[in-house]
Amino acid sequence: MANYTAADIKALRESTGAGMLDVKKALDEADGDTTKATEILRVKGLKGVTKREGRTTSNGLVTASAEGGVGTLVEVLCETDFVAKGEKFGELADKVLAAAVESKASNAEELLAATVDGQSVKELLDGANATIGEKIEVKRVARVEAPVVSAYLHKTSPDLPAQIGVLLGTEGGDDQVGRDVAMHIAAFSPSVLTRDEVDATTVENERRIAEETAKEEGKPEAALPKIVEGRVNGYFKENVLLEQAFAKDAKKTVAKVLEEAGATATSFARFRVGA
Repeated sequence: MANYTAADIKALRESTGAGMLDVKKALDEADGDTTKATEILRVKGLKGVTKREGRTTSNGLVTASAEGGVGTLVEVLCETDFVAKGEKFGELADKVLAAAVESKASNAEELLAATVDGQSVKELLDGANATIGEKIEVKRVARVEAPVVSAYLHKTSPDLPAQIGVLLGTEGGDDQVGRDVAMHIAAFSPSVLTRDEVDATTVENERRIAEETAKEEGKPEAALPKIVEGRVNGYFKENVLLEQAFAKDAKKTVAKVLEEAGATATSFARFRVGA
């Protein structure tokens, strides 16, 4: 029988994140040598990385940093919520975020090529895949630069890490209005900052649907242009940040709230895990 104790099993599980059975098998094979057992777990785990490529990652977390007029938002995904709320996964996400900030990455490809602890982020994730036993990936990265950048993270469930993350860039105003609008973005999920950013094809499609719906409802032909315009404007009010009714005061638009605070929004980014 291999020479190891229950304490050795516990320590190896905590250091590698591997399952109980895998840890016991590795210690048996290594005759109780924890260093060798760690290597065995890593080698066997890395062999399984390719097999996990096709698995679905619909859980995970969003993490963010905002300092010195630069904000970074990163979405790190895994397969199960059990892993997502684990300490090891949280520590891994912290390392990935630090690498994103340091490398100034603005997309997942740039971040995966960045260096952390003497290895690429991709190699770091492969190692985590091996020890944790789930497919783990960086899905999205966003970078916002502005005179003031506000970051907001929101938990949709108390026992899970943040599932929604927001960065908001502003000029003027104060930290409070930036945080308030960032919270609004988290709740109301705008797709663009201004209506000019809405794709022309999308606008035309909304206009067509509005006209066909109005005709189906039997609206008078003479009233169609006004009805269609009203419904297209309704689309803008639902999807354009500056035209949305503000979460804390629906009588005001977000644009009005920013104006009253002496602020102008320049850009924003919003991630929701798996969305």
